Amino acid sequence: MYQISEMYDLEHTLAKDYLSQFTWPWEALKGIKDMILELQKTLDPEEYDQVAEGVYVHKTAKVFDSAYLGSPCIIGPNTEVRHCAFIRGSALVGADCVVGNSVELKNVILFDHVQVPHYNYVGDSILGYYSHMGAGSITSNVKSDKTLVVVHAQEENYETGLKKFGAMLGNHVEVGCNSVLNPGTVIGPWTNVYPVSCVRGAVPPHCIYKTGGVIVEKQEEIGKTE
Repeated sequence: MYQISEMYDLEHTLAKDYLSQFTWPWEALKGIKDMILELQKTLDPEEYDQVAEGVYVHKTAKVFDSAYLGSPCIIGPNTEVRHCAFIRGSALVGADCVVGNSVELKNVILFDHVQVPHYNYVGDSILGYYSHMGAGSITSNVKSDKTLVVVHAQEENYETGLKKFGAMLGNHVEVGCNSVLNPGTVIGPWTNVYPVSCVRGAVPPHCIYKTGGVIVEKQEEIGKTE
């Protein structure tokens, strides 16, 4: 459980070949910057504009003037980067995404159709196809004691060897408003997180994460990833 093949539909990201090298999604965090730099060499200049050194934006994307795009990053087709968004760098943003007002991104992969539309911080994280973070929800990517992050799952604990590790969201994950995803959070596909939740560890797929950390399985099976 929680392997890349179980969490993500790799047909919906330019990082497909890169992610295919790994078993666990957090293994990909260290190389995101170099991966983006290599991908930029393959982009079609008929489709992407180089708007600054190391910054490529698809011609169909909409980037507001007040947004900041740091290097390296790639903004995909039909994606909207709204007012005062702060992309610090090492960000691969897929197609049909929304990066909203005052959202900050750093060392991330956003699959296609991801929405982080209102006051979100997403750092050292991977957000799967059609995942959505509600207004004010954030990833916390460094432990308060600065020790290495461990993923605490039901069956065992996983040593990541990483000091900075935010969250891994599977396909179609819904995170409620003003929730905090603590370092090393992994949420399986099709799971919903209640608003104002403080999430720790690994949350199974097809579940609801309720107030107080109660996890229940969804009663009806939801369709598989599109």
